[in-house]
Amino acid sequence: MENRNNITEFILLGLSQKKEIEVLCFLLFLLCYIAILIGNLLVMISITCSQLINHPMYFFLSFLSLADLCYTTTVTPKLITDLLAEKKFISYNGCMTQLFTMHFFGGIEVFILTGMAYDRYVAICKPLHYTLIMSRWKCDAMIAASCFGGFLHSFGQFLLAIVLPYCGPNEIDHFFCDVYPLLKLACTDTSRIGLLVVANSGLMGLVTFVVLLVSYAVILYTLRSYSAENRHKALSTCSSHITVVVLFFAPLLFVYIRPATTLPEDKVFALFYTVIAPMLNPLIYTLRNMEMKNAIRKLWCHIMGSKDIN
Repeated sequence: MENRNNITEFILLGLSQKKEIEVLCFLLFLLCYIAILIGNLLVMISITCSQLINHPMYFFLSFLSLADLCYTTTVTPKLITDLLAEKKFISYNGCMTQLFTMHFFGGIEVFILTGMAYDRYVAICKPLHYTLIMSRWKCDAMIAASCFGGFLHSFGQFLLAIVLPYCGPNEIDHFFCDVYPLLKLACTDTSRIGLLVVANSGLMGLVTFVVLLVSYAVILYTLRSYSAENRHKALSTCSSHITVVVLFFAPLLFVYIRPATTLPEDKVFALFYTVIAPMLNPLIYTLRNMEMKNAIRKLWCHIMGSKDIN
């Protein structure tokens, strides 16, 4: 316990040590964060204020946008402000809080994506039982289970990090607090804890990813018996979801599936699942979805109509 108290704050080395690159990154990620806020809030409000909220697929999509928004907010604002700071400090408590909240909302997102895949599986493979299986009560239960699963995952990561003794140095070679960079700073043997981290993050992510791929393989096989029009509509929805799944899981697995080591490429891959994916998800789900386009158009017309009345 005394060793752990030797460290009261950490220094984040960030993305680059060159000021010119940091200023460029500041402008880039500021625009990205604004796009994330606008895109995900627009999806959430458009679904909530329309009849789409009564459809399980869009019900899950609204919560996915909320999880995306919360997930990136645990990392991106700190990243943006640090890019203009001379020293990138974060307190010990702040570091552990960031680690817990990031894995909490990341875990929720993983389980919501699984719920969305199950929704598509039921809709395509068991259409006659869809309304019975995907009732509002069951959708609410799946969201609650996603939150509970995210809590269990993040609490495990938090516990593994907080029990470690940190006695110096205190420089984290990353732009946020995560378990792998913290393992490098611990003044004790972390080989066993590293295996637990791989099991809690990498293995969980790999199993979920394989389950998602298998579910979509079954869906694609089932679509062979559909008419061309229905097949096209189903494929349009599924392709958006598969794109989001690959965009989120591919860099995630690169970072967490291997033994507890850090690589220079980790920062780039981390940007994909903390910034790029939350920014692109609203575009992926709306560009090829006519119902979402109509919901956004109605919301925009309602806003403009309200302004005209005033």
